[in-house]
Amino acid sequence: MIVRFHIDEFQRGAFEYRVSHEGLELFGDAGLSSLEECLQAALDGLGADALAAEVAFKGVVSGTYPLATLALAGPQVAAHARHTTEAVEEVVRQAGGLRHG
Repeated sequence: MIVRFHIDEFQRGAFEYRVSHEGLELFGDAGLSSLEECLQAALDGLGADALAAEVAFKGVVSGTYPLATLALAGPQVAAHARHTTEAVEEVVRQAGGLRHG
């Protein structure tokens, strides 16, 4: 199965994560100190049936990764997630916010 890691920074330097599958929350935690720590904690809680994970930081999906990649390249995946989210936030700011319709 492919799960999704939802990671948020609820205040500067304080992170939380939730792991879900098909919209159902499986587990999560709060009060972690970094995006990378959230990735590792999410990985540690997965069962053997999980094969890959979508990584979303502040609601922006940065990619879908095999679990082995997440385990071996956690710092790079965390940096990519942060940079992707920052780039999307900047585009939204420049456009004057999100427009629906």
